[in-house]
Amino acid sequence: MTSAISTEPERAAVVVAGRRLSYLDFGGPGRPLLALHGRTFTRLARELGESWRVIALDQRGHGHSDRPADFSRAGYVEDAAAVLDHLGIGGAVVLGHSLGGVNAYQLAARFPGLVDALIVEDIGAEVDDDLSFCLSWPRRAPTRAGLLEGLGPSARYLMDAVREYADGWGLAFETADMHDSQQHLNGDHWDDWLAGNCPALLVRGGRSTVLSAEHAKDMAARRARTRLVELPAGHTVHETVPVEFAAVVREFLGTL
Repeated sequence: MTSAISTEPERAAVVVAGRRLSYLDFGGPGRPLLALHGRTFTRLARELGESWRVIALDQRGHGHSDRPADFSRAGYVEDAAAVLDHLGIGGAVVLGHSLGGVNAYQLAARFPGLVDALIVEDIGAEVDDDLSFCLSWPRRAPTRAGLLEGLGPSARYLMDAVREYADGWGLAFETADMHDSQQHLNGDHWDDWLAGNCPALLVRGGRSTVLSAEHAKDMAARRARTRLVELPAGHTVHETVPVEFAAVVREFLGTL
């Protein structure tokens, strides 16, 4: 069993086209693993121990990273490539959940020299979702409890994004940005999914309403060197069943 990382991750940043991209670097002597995105993968980083150096990027417009002029597909992918280039990493395992999952496999397709393997959590090769409901969320609330109440059923998925600001409690991103980002994310990405030939792990939540069982099976069947695992969770597999998720990831990483 790998030993746990005991130190706190270092918060660092790289400036790309005048924008600050912030990331957590968990350090250690292990092989690099780029996680998309941010503090949501802190527990996994500790579970993996010193065998893997986890770098968790706050993607554009999220967390401590600056808001961009756009939320294009190319922009997200180029940001991830810039962080790896800044760190001098020529080949990493890239892990992404949802939006981050598409960013991960598009990075592998468009910058194949930067990606040695993929871990994609609960997102498909075709995406069609409507996040217009998030535009009604409160931008600020006087208390944390008030913000969570205003977020309604979505609050349980956003706990890591809650922040206290000078003018009240809010989220670590602007909801209008989130909606714009989803509009750019929607579409057919089969060409990018099938372009890469590095080893890939596709993790689906068995209760997911984002990635259907049929689509996940099709993704695994059509792409070589791809393993599909389904775990008893909804869309946020790594948060709902963190121990099981870490075990599956560790097993996959052990085959590389």
